[in-house]
Amino acid sequence: MAASVFGEIAAPGAVIADAPDLSSRTVAVPLIDLRKVSRTYLTDGGVQVRALREVDLKIYPGEFVAIVGQSGSGKSTLMNILGCLDRPSAGRYLFAGRDVQSFDADGLAWLRREAFGFVFQNYNLLASETAKENVEVPGIYAGLSAAGRAVRAESLLTTLGLGERLDHRPNQLSGGQQQRVSIARALMNGGKVILADEPTGALDSRSGVEVMALLEGLARKGHTVILITHDQEVASHADRIVEFTDGSVVRDSGRRNDAIDPKRNAELAEFFMSRRSSSLFGGFGEAIRMAMSSLHANLFRTVLTLLGIVIGVASVVAMLAIGEGVQASVVQRIGAIGTNMLTLQPARAPNQRRNLPSTLAFTDADAIVHNVPNVLYAMPELQNSQTVRWGNADYTTRISATTEVLTRARNWRMARGVFFSREDSDGYEAVAVLGATVYDALFTEGEDPLGEWVLIGTTPFQVIGVLTRKGNSGGQDQDDAVFVPLKTGALRLFGEKFARQISVAVDDVDRIGETQELLRSFVTALHGGLEDFRIFNSAELLETITATQNQFRLLLASIGGIALLVGGIGVMNIMLVSVTERTREIGVRMATGARQGDILAQFLSEAIVVTAIGGAIGVVAGVGMGLLISRFSDIDVVFSTEPMLLAFSCAAATGLVFGFAPARKAARLDPVVALSNE
Repeated sequence: MAASVFGEIAAPGAVIADAPDLSSRTVAVPLIDLRKVSRTYLTDGGVQVRALREVDLKIYPGEFVAIVGQSGSGKSTLMNILGCLDRPSAGRYLFAGRDVQSFDADGLAWLRREAFGFVFQNYNLLASETAKENVEVPGIYAGLSAAGRAVRAESLLTTLGLGERLDHRPNQLSGGQQQRVSIARALMNGGKVILADEPTGALDSRSGVEVMALLEGLARKGHTVILITHDQEVASHADRIVEFTDGSVVRDSGRRNDAIDPKRNAELAEFFMSRRSSSLFGGFGEAIRMAMSSLHANLFRTVLTLLGIVIGVASVVAMLAIGEGVQASVVQRIGAIGTNMLTLQPARAPNQRRNLPSTLAFTDADAIVHNVPNVLYAMPELQNSQTVRWGNADYTTRISATTEVLTRARNWRMARGVFFSREDSDGYEAVAVLGATVYDALFTEGEDPLGEWVLIGTTPFQVIGVLTRKGNSGGQDQDDAVFVPLKTGALRLFGEKFARQISVAVDDVDRIGETQELLRSFVTALHGGLEDFRIFNSAELLETITATQNQFRLLLASIGGIALLVGGIGVMNIMLVSVTERTREIGVRMATGARQGDILAQFLSEAIVVTAIGGAIGVVAGVGMGLLISRFSDIDVVFSTEPMLLAFSCAAATGLVFGFAPARKAARLDPVVALSNE
């Protein structure tokens, strides 16, 4: 089947029934057939205005018709109805034999896209687009490929003498050049019917002559040209003149050629059969490209829109990273002790935070090991901070009086010398083992400390060993310590005869709860029936802390979520403002064939793109904030992929949710109202 002359590019729309059979007609079939068409408006004040009054008009394919009338005569209203931008209040409008009243919104968009090309008095070019991009707009909505659009737009502009102005924006073109761009846009999808509304009204006389010559040329090539004008001299270029007054036809010069053209009838019959499906808006990529172009054209507003999203996402990422870091720090500290640990400490004073004096005797540890099942070892400890001196160096560190099981309990090897023994403790020997950090503080690198005497407070201790470097655990330097025998430290450094805590290692961690109760019963009996101690279960503590941290993370995420919500409301407000500011642009896009779905997709894409960009920037900003906090404070910060992806996804979803209402508002605008917006 031959291609229809009404459109070189087929495009989707609402399903329309089979076209009427016009090919067998023995009379010329009108392309446009108005039958008793009226249009009535209701003003804001409730006054009824009749713009058209039972207009009868037939326009045939290939005609050059001028519709002439003074301002307010109804000719512009007629053009809007002819171009399917508006619907009649009464009467019938048949296009190519089909009643336009049966078309839905997408069907009307298809007609505008495939059959009509608009040439406006004020050009109605998109200010942010180049001449070539303006011409390409109808091709986008027709589903033409980017390469195909570019080739056709360049060809049209070159033919119209604008080959060197392809990349110029409207404000860089003269009025005549802008009108040529408008004509090229009207021809992008074939433009068999050219609707020109006062095309010379805003031009100087020379440019007006050039534009009229172009329209005459299009008519000679077979385009149906309908010229709306108030100027009789401009109208004289047409083959047929229809005069309007007060919404009615008062004179029609009639057709100059009434010959029947069967080929024209066949083309009309094929018009509605040439439709095929294509995707909305030329595909997702095209929607994103146009969204980026629009956002770039309104850069300051875009930045303002981004701020709320950036702050929300950055808050989520940074605060969750801090929460992860705190949790990891606590877990690491407990892990350093071991999750199989039960720790005995003095009981708390009633209704007070302070501990009661300790009653945990050193001998309790041995009794626990020998009498409580499932116990590997029990290690009593005393700790305090004191100054250690050697030569001219002095260093304040943690002093720990403990037993010989420490190296086994913490899997800590010796770098030099030996660790003290049970005999050293029982004999109150003044010996000490240094952590790597203390060694670095007191001795020069490579210097042998073994056998040297250091002062802990005012008491001399002989160094018998140096431990290997253990590193940080939960933010605490494990190597920043000096270890001395339990009884020696208790007598000479702490002046105490009871342990401040006893760490009990459990063999089978699955039985830790059972072991805890056996331990409680045994020590209570050992202390004469008094439960003057408390037991910390590291496994239970870890679970409690993890649960608490999860709640803390949820709180932080909620704060970030509130920030995102505020940002989303900002996006919606900005998009609503954007719709208001760009109402005329929406009207132009609808006039060039954009469906409601296309407009919805464009504005929704803009909202999603801006929030996605804000989400990406927010993730980077959140990471930067976290690194700064980690750099200038003691807070551990741990970044993980999941919160970042979640925050980014939430930002994009914010655009989808909060951008829908403005996008829907834009899609539902009336084309005529949108085009008339100043």
